[in-house]
Amino acid sequence: MIKSWKDYLFVSIQFLLFGLYAFDFLPAIKIPQLVKYIGFIFSILGFLIAVLSVLQLNKNLTVFPTPKTDSELITFGMYKFSRHPIYTGLILFTFGYAIFKASLFKVLIALVLLLLFYFKTNYEEQKLLQKFLNYKDYKKKVNRFFPKIKKPQV
Repeated sequence: MIKSWKDYLFVSIQFLLFGLYAFDFLPAIKIPQLVKYIGFIFSILGFLIAVLSVLQLNKNLTVFPTPKTDSELITFGMYKFSRHPIYTGLILFTFGYAIFKASLFKVLIALVLLLLFYFKTNYEEQKLLQKFLNYKDYKKKVNRFFPKIKKPQV
């Protein structure tokens, strides 16, 4: 599939935000030690989810929202629980690490990344619907970022 200017815009903003995340322009906030450790656990979990998802995507991986011409729809592994598990991992990592570091600036960047990923996935899913006939069914079964919580049956 052919990339548009939107592909380049989303990826450019994403890398700009990743670059900004490396810095801290605001003073640290007070966070209880236990909450910091919980943030650290979330950051590790997010990192592992992102790495595992990248490995499962394998040759289909691209930084752009537009899928590769020869790509296949992956619905197993982490993709059984989330349509965009790499973003899920990045969301967990950026928020978790921001809390661990008690960084308001990093929390703000993580919020902007979450918004960016929401709009980027909207665009990406338009492309996936065009490319894969079964994407519509997959979309009904699997949530965007976090797994569906099934209601207990009485």
